Amino acid sequence: MTGTEPRVGEHVPLTPGWTCGTCGDEWPCVTKRRRLLEEYQVDRAMLSVYLGSCLAAASQDLRPPAGTSLQERFIGWLPRASRP
Repeated sequence: MTGTEPRVGEHVPLTPGWTCGTCGDEWPCVTKRRRLLEEYQVDRAMLSVYLGSCLAAASQDLRPPAGTSLQERFIGWLPRASRP
């Protein structure tokens, strides 16, 4: 294994289908979403930037069926900031 290969269980996307390489669900899968929220807990803006770049790349590869939204899939699940 080289330094560029993902570790087992990382839940990385397989392109061009954008499925999870570990569990086979649509990426980001439930496990990856949870891990991303933990990893970016102090910088949610950067999480949005990262997922936005993934959305841009996926939009080149995927043509979602009618009634589905790639935006919802990639960033719609993010918690909204609470207002004071």
